[in-house]
Amino acid sequence: MNRVWWKEGVVYQIYPRSFYDSNNDGIGDIRGIIQKIDYIKSLGVDIIWLCPVYESPNDDNGYDISDYRNIMGEFGSMDDFDELLTEMKKRGLRLVMDLVANHTSDEHSWFIESKSSVNNPKRDYYIWKDSVNEAEPNNWLSFFSGNAWQYGEETGQYYLHLFTKKQPDLNWENPKVRQEIYDIMKFWLDKGIDGFRMDVISVISKRNYDDSPYPNFNDTIQNIYANGPKIHEYLKEMNQEVMSHYDMMTVGEGPGISLENGLKYVQEDRKELNMVFHFDHMFIDHGSEGKFDILPHDFVHFKRIFADWDTKLKDKGWGSIFLGNHDFPRIVSRFGNDQEYWMQSAKQLATLLNSLRGTTYVYQGDEIGMTNVAFDDIHDYRDVEIFNALEELRSKNGDEDKFLKAVHVQGRDNARTPIQWNSEENAGFSKADPWIKVNPNYTKINVATQESNPDSVLNFYREIIRFRKNNLTMVYGDFEHLLPDHKELFVYKRWDEKETYLIIHNFSSQELAYDLDNQYQKMIGNYQGNLENKYQGSMVLKPWESMILKA
Repeated sequence: MNRVWWKEGVVYQIYPRSFYDSNNDGIGDIRGIIQKIDYIKSLGVDIIWLCPVYESPNDDNGYDISDYRNIMGEFGSMDDFDELLTEMKKRGLRLVMDLVANHTSDEHSWFIESKSSVNNPKRDYYIWKDSVNEAEPNNWLSFFSGNAWQYGEETGQYYLHLFTKKQPDLNWENPKVRQEIYDIMKFWLDKGIDGFRMDVISVISKRNYDDSPYPNFNDTIQNIYANGPKIHEYLKEMNQEVMSHYDMMTVGEGPGISLENGLKYVQEDRKELNMVFHFDHMFIDHGSEGKFDILPHDFVHFKRIFADWDTKLKDKGWGSIFLGNHDFPRIVSRFGNDQEYWMQSAKQLATLLNSLRGTTYVYQGDEIGMTNVAFDDIHDYRDVEIFNALEELRSKNGDEDKFLKAVHVQGRDNARTPIQWNSEENAGFSKADPWIKVNPNYTKINVATQESNPDSVLNFYREIIRFRKNNLTMVYGDFEHLLPDHKELFVYKRWDEKETYLIIHNFSSQELAYDLDNQYQKMIGNYQGNLENKYQGSMVLKPWESMILKA
């Protein structure tokens, strides 16, 4: 058991635009985080992952960076950032920032130079190609709909953008580009941050530029965009140049990373990354046409993904345990029951997150059970992904009503509505109209109401995080998946030489029986009740009930 802080820590992810607005301009900011720092600390988390706060024109809400060494004016100043870091350190909190190294903004000075002339020294900072048969260089599609190539009028060539056309991909083949990224990392680490979440790091190494033969976009991601021929060479170099010189944490966002190749990224003796976010469970309901082509998800498959990854990483690498973030729907709406059993299933998902092996990630608002939002008007949404998909749909005369219903289920803005602090106007997020509307259910679901209720989702998150911290078996202990083919129960054991725990989740709206193999004592559960209860033989679980039992 190699004990390190980032394995034992619980990460709280902040999407700053939607967290808290300190100056009442409708946009969350760094001072807003400072004002709520004691609230974050009260959750029991140790690490904050802060989504991008760098200078950006905001085509993709900060993931299009125009200056990596400056703070976006909407969010505040570098002085504000330094104060945030100081206040966090006072409270024993660590800060992990987003590293966006696959692409920049088209307003970054590198790209402005690059596009100006084929002879510019920065030309090969990006990927430029000639047209083929008077069209784009190949058939690659953007993650955000449409072709992944944009014509540059100045030089008559196309540049690659796997995301929006304002996010040109960097050319990692160029050693100068790699050095620029390493220097940026050192700049922030030397300021005192504690690591990086690396945006779409799995796609930085490009293959040859042949057409993709795959009709299913997820297959294109896995086989064409991700896991390119030099990805591990680049990550090893990054580790040697930067990561090995700091006590830091790294987690790579890994579209296209699978069980087959995942260990290469995180195996400890390879010295690349500490963890990755794979998306096996996050793409589970995506059809052949992508996220807005929604399939019912298979619960047996969902369970198997967690079990298979645990087996793969055991004794060799480390995992990330997450169910949602700024790019996915709200977890209680997606994997729980956000209607009749809203509170129980929100607590159940908290129990699941904190009882598996790997570092736990909690996305802002999930700790109060925030739900998806269903705006009636498509224009109330703000996400570039939604509007690009809508534009493509209209070009094919698609069904817009059906698309809006899909956005209600899968749109990224579900996770981006402002945090619901109280039942006052704009959910207490801001005195001004927020950049995106608040979820109308804020009068029922908010921090203030839950603070004073000992049985609330919020106080349960505090309790389950504390339980995890006080029982290292939940962090490092072994894992065994029981009843793998059961369609509604998720049951597993966690144990080490000191303790054995049985964790049972009923992912259904019916009561279900389970036969115990031993006598157990209930340690924590998502229904109120006596924790001294002893169980043996057959037991009955209530709808959406979770409990952790100790042998």
